[in-house]
Amino acid sequence: MMAGRPVGAGAAAVATGRSARSAPATCDPGAVTVSLLVCTRERLVRLRRVGRSWAAEPALEGVGAQCVAAVGGRVLVGTRGNGAFLSDDGGVTWQPVELPEPDVFSVAVSAADGALYAGTEPSRLFVARDGGEWTELEALQRIPSRNRWSYPPRPWTHHVRWIAPDPHHAQRLLVGIELGGLMYSDDGGATFSDHRPGAKLDAHCIAWHPAAEDRAYQAAGDGAAWSRDGGRTWEAADAGRRLGYCWALAVDPADPERWYVSAATGPRAAHSGEGARGRLYRWDGSWKELPLAPDSMPYALVAAGGDLFAGMADHRLLESRDGGESWQDLGVRVGSITAIAAAP
Repeated sequence: MMAGRPVGAGAAAVATGRSARSAPATCDPGAVTVSLLVCTRERLVRLRRVGRSWAAEPALEGVGAQCVAAVGGRVLVGTRGNGAFLSDDGGVTWQPVELPEPDVFSVAVSAADGALYAGTEPSRLFVARDGGEWTELEALQRIPSRNRWSYPPRPWTHHVRWIAPDPHHAQRLLVGIELGGLMYSDDGGATFSDHRPGAKLDAHCIAWHPAAEDRAYQAAGDGAAWSRDGGRTWEAADAGRRLGYCWALAVDPADPERWYVSAATGPRAAHSGEGARGRLYRWDGSWKELPLAPDSMPYALVAAGGDLFAGMADHRLLESRDGGESWQDLGVRVGSITAIAAAP
């Protein structure tokens, strides 16, 4: 049973935009090996690798897209000012999701049971299960530390920065509050425990390992941490990293001991648009700085198709096939990148 009260979900379908750059008709469809979804603040773009080149096409335009999650054929997009949008056909058509708060800072699709999640500013958490109505998980409002949550650039408010449903256990859920900590539920959000021991307070990104049960990872403004017991307790992972402000995160799906974070000297360096500066690190027992040029900030990361992809603050999209040791520019520019997800 879902905790809290139901909220509306729009029924009208929204058509996707036309292709901005299509693959040649002579290309073998079987050559498409990777597809990515990229949020650019204004729109959602789909990137497809066809042979050795990439094609970009608009998937959802003019909505202020800022976060995206995809599992199977379901894609959920959160926007600044326009709520959320849901596609059940891989992004061909869209339905608006009407939430009480228009600014959606985080979305998730559970790989365990298909549940849909959306987090907003101010910090509220919503879920839809089994095709049912969207419902608020009101237990988040009863966390003891809530009256201390505050987002420094707008100290009168705060938001759900990240939602991470466990892909192995449908009832287990991690929620990151910026700035307030990392919250834990093992009953699908009916109840939440307060900030977890050892986790970082300024939560930015949280991930579960897709194959190794109970392994979770966090990137935060006050460093990085990971958990080996299903998110109940956490230990700092800061050795070897000279930059303390961590932002994006990706996990090697083949190796739970290897993961990546981007980091900067602080929020101003990380979030200065095209002028942002930061570095990329890989955990190999301690953090190793990777040879990615320091003239931009790795703002979004995703592991897909055996490769690592980095969306840079200067609009470049880069790919590494060797764990970050070397990089190739995809040769497409889609705008200011806020999030990347592997597409269905």
